[in-house]
Amino acid sequence: MSDVKVKDTVRPLVGLRRQVVHVDSPTEQRNPRTMDIDLMSTVGILGALNAEDKLVPDAVNAVLPQLARAVDFAVEALRAGHRVHYVGAGTSGRLATLDAAELVPTFNVPDDWFVAHHAGGPRALRQAVENAEDDDTAGAAELRESVEPGDFVLGLTASGRTPYVLGALAAASEAGCRTALVSGNPRTQSVPGVDVLIAVDTGPEAIAGSTRMKAGSAQKIILTAFSTATMIKLGRTYSNLMVSMRATNAKLRGRNVRILREATGMSEQDCSEALAESGDDLKVALVHLLSGVDTSTAGKALEANQGHVRNALASLHMRAS
Repeated sequence: MSDVKVKDTVRPLVGLRRQVVHVDSPTEQRNPRTMDIDLMSTVGILGALNAEDKLVPDAVNAVLPQLARAVDFAVEALRAGHRVHYVGAGTSGRLATLDAAELVPTFNVPDDWFVAHHAGGPRALRQAVENAEDDDTAGAAELRESVEPGDFVLGLTASGRTPYVLGALAAASEAGCRTALVSGNPRTQSVPGVDVLIAVDTGPEAIAGSTRMKAGSAQKIILTAFSTATMIKLGRTYSNLMVSMRATNAKLRGRNVRILREATGMSEQDCSEALAESGDDLKVALVHLLSGVDTSTAGKALEANQGHVRNALASLHMRAS
């Protein structure tokens, strides 16, 4: 996860009282289907866990309209030159940091397009930092220092109430950002400073309260879908092919050739030569091969169309007709 910066502006957690909070959420309830899980065989335990995991995709499916709004807000922000921020604590923050890190090589996005904010800073990625998630003031301070009007901020919390996350979202909203909250608690109501509420109901966990399980899986699915859909809308793919990735090793260089062959139907030699002529820019090579124009013209067409391959091809076709 070294490719993504995790903001480390959390103030010392001095003077915070040890509070006791009772979360009203299905994730905290006992699951009647796993009451005897500690008596099961190893295969039985794994089967019970797998049966619970199968419920997650349907829960995510139920919130796709809300997730679509968040994607559209993110696309709008990035097209206007702004950024997307993820905010989370514990498992939520770690998953968000992972997603942000993987977007850089997968879609060749600028390093600062997606910024992860994790309660407790980088140290909390590997170990728990006491009270970090309970500090709403730290979350608010971090976002005030990081966001600009027009950015989009996506918060994630299994309980729906994590103070660090809600404090960050409120501050971001006040700063002129659009915001969304992914909550693993379906009882979460409208939250001040949140434009889109994505409340997922994955039900009781196999182990009561262990929200790194189904609630965490739902967050992973949502994050992957959110960022992938955003990249597709921004033209970082062609059809269902990754045409914006960084070829940083032999495997990925081979994948570039394979993608060109899939997209164009041309030989490996033709595709390899096109990549060489394009300076290993897969999009330029693709437009060059599909349109027949030279690589310089292909590059200019892509630049004029914000890197969107289909739009670049359409503009070249209109010019030729």
